[in-house]
Amino acid sequence: MKLQQLRYLVEIVRRDMNVSAAAARLFTSQPGVSKQIRLLEQELGVDLFQRRGKQFVSLTAAGRAVLREAQEILGRSENIRRLTRDLASPEHGELGIATTHTQAGFVLPPVLREFHRRYPRVRLNLFQGTPQQLADMAGQDDVDLVITTDEAALYPHLVLLPVAGWRYAVFCPAGHPLAQIASLSLADIAAYPLVTYSFAFNGHSALEECFKAAGLTPQLALTAVDTSVLKRYVKEGLGIGLMAADAFDLAQDADLVARDTGTLLPRGTVHVAFAPGRFLRGYVYDFIALLAPHLSRSVVEEARNLREPQAIAALLATTAPAAMI
Repeated sequence: MKLQQLRYLVEIVRRDMNVSAAAARLFTSQPGVSKQIRLLEQELGVDLFQRRGKQFVSLTAAGRAVLREAQEILGRSENIRRLTRDLASPEHGELGIATTHTQAGFVLPPVLREFHRRYPRVRLNLFQGTPQQLADMAGQDDVDLVITTDEAALYPHLVLLPVAGWRYAVFCPAGHPLAQIASLSLADIAAYPLVTYSFAFNGHSALEECFKAAGLTPQLALTAVDTSVLKRYVKEGLGIGLMAADAFDLAQDADLVARDTGTLLPRGTVHVAFAPGRFLRGYVYDFIALLAPHLSRSVVEEARNLREPQAIAALLATTAPAAMI
């Protein structure tokens, strides 16, 4: 049995049984991957995949059991590599961050600038995506951290630590009627077509429930994942924007007004997350502390060992500002 065979197994499952996609990800050929899986099955004496012709359809019961062990073995193998790199060259390496467009464009730049100043020899890899894409990225070798504003339920397999609170603001052109109202109401907001995030009205979001509880059904003019795109269409007059208040840039958005929504709309939490079994290099802990000063290395290590959300929340209740929990 070879580690590479286990990598093929894990990657095929990660790519929804698409052998071609797994081969491309691992920079090899589809026939080569298929051959190594057959050799692994022959050595183990069991079929790992249900097949339809030559196509992999699903894992067998044996395949599911082997997959769990393979993931554990590969995780430990990669941790050994990270550990030795950290000992040999603590200020040289890579840091992979998967995050939302809003965090990447408006929140992280000053943090990444300071991190780069401290660690000029660490290459930063920034991956952006939808909530589901971020959840999928979290298990990949090239992603160390996930920074997300999405519901914690999407990431049950990760250690999730609160970084900061975030709130919605109403974005509208400077001359818009909502820019003139002294105190906004939900009815005022719902009176206009909305331009907002794709996840904001997905059938069960807190924002959607907020309007529903008030007996209001907003009209959605446009949804997208990229805040810069949303702001562009607000400027084009498609509707008013419901976006993270942090996305307002006074220099770039001089023709827009961002109205504080106070307690009208639900607030969210920015989280930093990582796989519980992943070895974090020293500079990763430093990045987390730059992002959230209350998350010192000792706090993150203790939270990582606790694993259970309730225990982590109890720990952070003594360290984080109340607004962040």
